Parts: sequence; structure tokens; C-alpha cells
Amino acid sequence: MQKRNENVPDPRLSRRRLLGSAFAATALTTVGVPHIARAAAETAAKADRVVSKGRIKQSVCPWCFDPMPLETLCRNAAAMGILSVELVPPTDWPILKKHGLVCALSNSHGFVEGWNRRENWPMCQEKVTQAIDASASAGFPSVITFSGFRKGMSDDVGLDNTVAGLKTVIGLAEKKKVNLCFEVLNSRVATEMKGHPDYMGDRVEWGVEVCRRVGSPRMKILFDIYHVQIMQGDIITRIRQYHEYIGHYHTAGVPGRNEIDDTQEINYPPIMREIVKTGYTGYVAQEFIPLRDPMQSLRAAVKLCDV
Repeated sequence: MQKRNENVPDPRLSRRRLLGSAFAATALTTVGVPHIARAAAETAAKADRVVSKGRIKQSVCPWCFDPMPLETLCRNAAAMGILSVELVPPTDWPILKKHGLVCALSNSHGFVEGWNRRENWPMCQEKVTQAIDASASAGFPSVITFSGFRKGMSDDVGLDNTVAGLKTVIGLAEKKKVNLCFEVLNSRVATEMKGHPDYMGDRVEWGVEVCRRVGSPRMKILFDIYHVQIMQGDIITRIRQYHEYIGHYHTAGVPGRNEIDDTQEINYPPIMREIVKTGYTGYVAQEFIPLRDPMQSLRAAVKLCDV
């Protein structure tokens, strides 16, 4: 047998090395690339996320971003770290759940015809009952409700009627573990969706008195910072004074109901810090009308409120 030259590589070994290298390359292709893709996706998701502290549970109202499709808003909101898209009808709740979101505040009746007139009670009862049942079934926390317009009625009579009307549905809210949130709106600004002239429940104290008289832990006010600033101001003092009655918050810039940045008069970070100090565990919803790129404005607002 001819003796193999020790200085010449064994072709069989070279073949084994080649096959081994090919196998390693295949393994990297089939195993490593998905892993790399997954890591890249996770990195991108972290880059999109705005919320880092999370002490304020943030929500957003979609009507401000019309005509943006709800699907688009939900996708962007979830990526930012927003937990809720609210005031969305139950027919659209599957879109929210698809993106891991909740509806922190459910719609019921409107703000023009409300509890302050007894002739409105059947309509209010029907819509609030439907909203409570749907929210409870979905595991969502709160339903919005309103006083209605004065139309010549005195505030005292309207208060009595509102309290009596809400007492007819508060038992269901207690049973289903859903909050009723009475919204305080401003009656000074005459521009559509920026103010509601003749709205009766236009002061925090009026709304708090409703809660006190109804006498249920499920009866709260919706403290809309924008509306309260226009009507009364003194935001932090009122939050400190009435925080036990507050079930939800909304934001927007004053004046104009636009971005909550340095173009307007409210300083939101200390307000958010005060909300945290009260031990509040509900949601704060962005409800401003953007003048600039909507999602950039939303990102900036979410970051500002993430105290």
C-alpha cells in the first residue's frame, strides 16, 4: 500500500469539514435568522414605546383623530404603551382586544339630553343600562353619563332630578362592578366640541354633590382638566380636595383644546404627579385635537404625562 503523504490534506477530512460547514450555515439560516428577526422586532417595539414609568395608566379618545381608522390608532397606541382607546362602541371592541387594549370609558347617552329632566330618564336608563351590561361583560371599568342642558331649569332642581335619576341605575352599576362617571363640561366656549353652552353640570362642586347625594362608591365624576381649567382653574387644589370622587381624567390644552405642549397655559407634569400622589388607579385619557402630525402629537402628550 502506498503511504499517504502527511503534508497533503486528506480529501475525506476536507469533505467532512465542508459538509460540517454547510450544516452549520444551514442551521444558522433556519435557526439564527428567525431569532435575529425576532430580536429586531423587539428592538423596534421598544423604540416605538413611549411609556416607561407607567404610574399613569393612559388612554386616548379616537374622535379627536378622525378620520384616522380605529385600527391604525389602536396599533399606534399599543406600540406607545397606551392601555386603552375609549368611547368606542361595543361593535368595535374586538379591534381593541386584538391590540391588547381596553375601553376604559364606555359611551351611553349624549350631553344635551340628560338626567336633569325627568322626561329623559327612560332614554338615559336604557342607554346607561346597556352600557353597564356591555362593559361588565367585557371587563371594562366605567360608563360616562351627563346632566343635560339647563334650558331654563334652575341648577337646584336639575341637581335633585339628576341625583334621583342616577339612583335608578346605580344599583346595577354596583352589582356589575362598573363605575358611572359624570362628566363636568365647560359652558363658556361656544365652539363645537370645545365647549357646551347651557350645560348644567359645568362645575366640579356640582358634580361632587351629585356623587355625595347618590351615595355610592360606584358614582364618580369625570374630571376633564381642559373643561375645569376653563370654568374654574385651581386644578391641583381641586384634585387634592375631591380626589375620592374622581373616577376618570381627560386632558387637552387651554385655550383651543389642542396639544398639551408649551403653546398653552396648563402645566401637565405637576398635575399628573399630583394625581399619582392621591393614589389614583384609574385612567387618564388624551382628548386633545391635534394641529400637527397626530401621532407625533400623541407621542409627545403621552411622554409628558408619563411622570
